[in-house]
Amino acid sequence: MESSILESIGQEIIGVMSPVSLCMLLVVLLVYSLSDSNPFSSSSAPIRTAANLVYLENPSDTTAQKLEGALLNALVFVILIAIVTFVLVLLYYYNFTNFLKNYMRFSAFFVLGTMGGSIFLSIIQHFSIPIDSITCFLLLFNYTIVGVLSMFSGGMPIVLRQGYMVSLGIIVATWFTKLPEWTTWVLLVALALYDLVAVLAPGGPLKLLVELASSRDEELPALVYEARPTVSRNEGNPRSTLGHLVAGVSDSGSVELQAVSNNNVRRDGAENRRSPEYTAIQVRNLEYVEGERNRDEGERSPLVGHSRERYSSDSNSSEYSTVIHNRESEASVDEEMSPLVDLLGMDNEREHERRDSVVASRGIKLGLGDFVFYSVLVGRAAMYDLMTVYACYLAIISGLGCTLILLSVCHRALPALPISITLGVIFYFLTRLLMEPFVVGMATNLMMF
Repeated sequence: MESSILESIGQEIIGVMSPVSLCMLLVVLLVYSLSDSNPFSSSSAPIRTAANLVYLENPSDTTAQKLEGALLNALVFVILIAIVTFVLVLLYYYNFTNFLKNYMRFSAFFVLGTMGGSIFLSIIQHFSIPIDSITCFLLLFNYTIVGVLSMFSGGMPIVLRQGYMVSLGIIVATWFTKLPEWTTWVLLVALALYDLVAVLAPGGPLKLLVELASSRDEELPALVYEARPTVSRNEGNPRSTLGHLVAGVSDSGSVELQAVSNNNVRRDGAENRRSPEYTAIQVRNLEYVEGERNRDEGERSPLVGHSRERYSSDSNSSEYSTVIHNRESEASVDEEMSPLVDLLGMDNEREHERRDSVVASRGIKLGLGDFVFYSVLVGRAAMYDLMTVYACYLAIISGLGCTLILLSVCHRALPALPISITLGVIFYFLTRLLMEPFVVGMATNLMMF
């Protein structure tokens, strides 16, 4: 019924990896650009957020204190996320959909307006961009309003919505890079483990949310990036492109064919049903005329599979009008008098339209949190060295590719953080502790250029 993702795995992977790569690249550029300006410089004092409520890391603390404080911060943050997610699941279960939509609109407005505005002002200050306060306010206001409308209103271009989703991830990830180093790494590992449990474990909040949305045939009440495939609605169902054929046999014996869409056939069927002249049609096998009389009378024409023929009541006319079904139609044709509307297969057409809509809406959806924490990992790596940035980027992309392959095999919702975050953290520390000293030592001793 639905085509597998494996049939277009290359297109699916590119459709997801391109925005993820763009998000990580822009976060790295922001970290490098704003390294000397507040509030995102690593040398400035750490800020108090929900991710470090318990322990505020100081450079003078010992390694044991930093590790213990980072574990406490990660535990409290994961508990808060779990509580908020369960509350959202309960609200969605009791059909507080409008409240959830308004909450997401407010969250997007707050992030774009305040957090994005702070980054925008830091960029203006760092690069000494000549702009007055009124113009800056209007630009920020328009950017925020258009972003909220594009993400939560219909009729907007999908490219605009995807762009704002990426920008939302960039803003949040840039703020998360302000966290202390130990808290950042422990928090990333804790979130990867939480994502694994929340999506796969029985009774997990994210699993419950996905199952509820699937049972109601609704979109997820969350900020997700949708990578829609470039598959037309008719490509998933070849029958919808065939439609029906209308054939007319004239006095001279020539056969004329004309394609008619399904909507036209339905409309004609409704009109014929209302008209007393076409309340019933005699159905029989159509035989070829001139040049085909050497065949048996019982042989069916190769041109048509099932036909319905209307014989005109006027004796001076010998013209026939036949509506020909597709060869793939499974409905049997009654040889007796039957209404035209019963032969059109309205239920089958509605079923095919429903399948077309399923194919059109098929696509990989990646949560905004995945964008954020991928970029946080790369942004934290960018604070040390570019070599660690390359290693972490390759690890994250490799993990995301493995997740997409598993998605095409399992055909169920899978967490996108565990594989990528695990590989990213491992590659970061291996590069920092082993590869970077080796490469630098080889280069300084002129053994490798």
